[in-house]
Amino acid sequence: MNVNFQDQRILVTGASAGIGRELALQLAEKGPKCLILTARREQMLVELQAEIAQKQPGLKVLIHACDLAEQSEIDGLLYFISREAGAVDILINNAGMGDYGLFENSSWKKTEQILRLNIEALTYLTHKLVGPMIALKRGAILNVSSGLGFFFMPGMSVYAATKHYVTAFTEALRIELKGTGVVISQLCPGPVVSEFAQVAGNSDLLAKAPSGAVIGAEQCAREALMGFAKGQAVIVPGDLIRIATVLGQLVPRPLLRWVLASTRGRMVRRGQTPEQAPEVAKA
Repeated sequence: MNVNFQDQRILVTGASAGIGRELALQLAEKGPKCLILTARREQMLVELQAEIAQKQPGLKVLIHACDLAEQSEIDGLLYFISREAGAVDILINNAGMGDYGLFENSSWKKTEQILRLNIEALTYLTHKLVGPMIALKRGAILNVSSGLGFFFMPGMSVYAATKHYVTAFTEALRIELKGTGVVISQLCPGPVVSEFAQVAGNSDLLAKAPSGAVIGAEQCAREALMGFAKGQAVIVPGDLIRIATVLGQLVPRPLLRWVLASTRGRMVRRGQTPEQAPEVAKA
């Protein structure tokens, strides 16, 4: 089933920067009825709203700053939407949070925030919005997972685990929603040029990625919307990462563990001490 963006009320979370910002800019060109953009950083949302208004002066763009790691703030967002837009036709769960470093060095507060945003917020928003979509027999949801939704990576244990959840949740829900008129897809990007690596405490993350594997946020968003429009179950942007994702799933787990333990695992442990625990990356 295809997804039509025209004349739709579209909610994009984590819209202040990176992939979310590019998704908002590109969706604005597809004739939606209303764009609803949310993220923590209000000033960046204001700037994005102004940029879209300049390019698409007739488009209604609503912004609402909130921390999706807090359920009360999600409820506030939903109330704002019901008052200002009425409903959501398309939900794009893009907001996410990650870190880089040894699990034992991370604070529980940070880990809890990652779990709340990447898992609870995404699930809660989906639960609140999918029912009305089913009742109307139309709607669409795009969950932003990761290439790590299929794999694992030392130094990113909790982040990868949350993306495994998003991938499994989306796959199962896609089957449940068959025949309801509601489409659900997932985006599983590899390395994307954004703030993620810097805020995660290791600005060299992208430099360590294989040559040709890193793509820009603009390309990621473009391929995401192309696949979503076609109703694809899984969208992996970038030719190299798409091939690597398919081939990587064929690698036996024991071999994959050995490779990671002999390279990335040693690098992470050697390169970080408890006093160097990273800050959190948050959209």
